[in-house]
Amino acid sequence: MSEPKLAPDHDAVGLCASCRHVRLIHSDKGSRFYMCLLAATNPQFPKYPRLPVRRCSGYEPTGGERN
Repeated sequence: MSEPKLAPDHDAVGLCASCRHVRLIHSDKGSRFYMCLLAATNPQFPKYPRLPVRRCSGYEPTGGERN
C-alpha cells in the first residue's frame, strides 16, 4: 500500500489536505477554508474543522485507500 501524496500545505492543514471529503473554499479576501463534506450528513463532523486535523474517523485519502 502506497502513502497518499501530501499537498504542499499538509503540515498546516493536516489530514484535510489529502482527504476526499474536503472542499477548499476561497474567500473574496484571499482566505482559504477547508469544508468537510461529511458534515452535511453526519453531525459528528464539524463543517469547518479546526486545523490542523491530525486524526479523523472519516478520513479517506483522495486515492480511495482508507488509513
